[in-house]
Amino acid sequence: MPAPPTPVRPVAFRDACKVWMRIGLLSFGGPAGQIALMHRMVVAERGWVSDTRFMHALNYCMLLPGPEAQQLATYLGWLLHGVRGGLVAGTLFILPGLLVMLALSMLVVTFGDFDTIRGVLFGLQAATLAIVVDALARVGRRALKTAAHRITAIAAFVALFGFGAPFPLVIAMAAMIGLLVPSAATTADPADAHLADPPPPSRGWYLRTIGLGVLLWLGPVAVLAAALGPTHVYTQEAVFFGKMAMVTFGGAYAVLTYIAQQAVEVYGWLLPTEMIQGLALAETTPGPLILVLSYVGFLGGWRHAGLGAPLLGGVGGALIATWVSFVPCFLLIFLGAPFVERLRGNRRLAAALASITAAVVGVMASLSLWFALHVLFGDVSRWQAYGLDVPAPQWQTLDPAALALGALAMMGLLSGRLGVGPLLLLAATGGVLLRAALG
Repeated sequence: MPAPPTPVRPVAFRDACKVWMRIGLLSFGGPAGQIALMHRMVVAERGWVSDTRFMHALNYCMLLPGPEAQQLATYLGWLLHGVRGGLVAGTLFILPGLLVMLALSMLVVTFGDFDTIRGVLFGLQAATLAIVVDALARVGRRALKTAAHRITAIAAFVALFGFGAPFPLVIAMAAMIGLLVPSAATTADPADAHLADPPPPSRGWYLRTIGLGVLLWLGPVAVLAAALGPTHVYTQEAVFFGKMAMVTFGGAYAVLTYIAQQAVEVYGWLLPTEMIQGLALAETTPGPLILVLSYVGFLGGWRHAGLGAPLLGGVGGALIATWVSFVPCFLLIFLGAPFVERLRGNRRLAAALASITAAVVGVMASLSLWFALHVLFGDVSRWQAYGLDVPAPQWQTLDPAALALGALAMMGLLSGRLGVGPLLLLAATGGVLLRAALG
């Protein structure tokens, strides 16, 4: 496979903005697909960041609460253009999905049926399989350099996919293994020659950043509580989703069950069937899966805001849920990234992060297989025995249309004849035609 191109000069901010917008529009397939898309567009196609720097950033993001793909986009944007680059990259990663989710939420509450919408998005899911497999192969070839790394990746996959082990525990164990296995320090990659090492932030900068970030994050919560009272739905949403933002280690899947139970049974913001619809919509729209919180916030505001205009109340609820969920993501990157970048040459840290990188390959494999099963099969139950708890597809529910589209997308991508944009466009068109033909 040819090496990615190396820029001969710093990346223009305007060019970066165009790419971040494109990534935001095409970021289907959950975290595995989104990480795959960023790797392809930023590393493989443009060479803006080396594999080493990309994985270093991803390792840090995997340790944080919140959506790792959105945080990775923020980190890479910051790496290229500082704080303004991180703000633009992280915001554009969220914005298209948020707008789509708002539109779909309005359609759901207005017409009560979104089967047609899901049919339009069916082809995008199938094509994302090809992007995920391609990225998994690319990252695996570069990350699994030793026998210890390969064993770590396999162990992480088995622990997550087979036993449902807590994600933080898997990453912590990988880091401990890395500390016990000798490793060379990370060396400079020529592909990163255009990236300037960030200057060490001062203590005053850290204090100002923390103060401003906390004010932006919790300020609206305090204002809502003072203006509307602690029992108003907007205040409840701000407090609840603000807490969730700090405990979503391992991505959205780790807390979605708890969120669904609280939103449905405790707060009464939506019905069980509506929560299932929201998950289905979030899995088939661009942006992080945690945007399902925007859907939950919308329905809570639509039902209980009491503004006299239900749709307006729903939009308010969605924006509140989104704001308190994502502001901490930016803050964690801007505070931690300068420190993490300064430690790239530390031998012990390099060993720990290399082991985490191997574990991340296992994590990506687990997410990819989970995603593939739910795209290709209409019914996926659970098989539990001997301590195992794994998805068990009902083979009679295999979707031949999804399998055919996924296979064609894979051939188009691996042949090098199709970029990500044309691939998704053709797949979406094929999905619409197939669904229409099959009724």
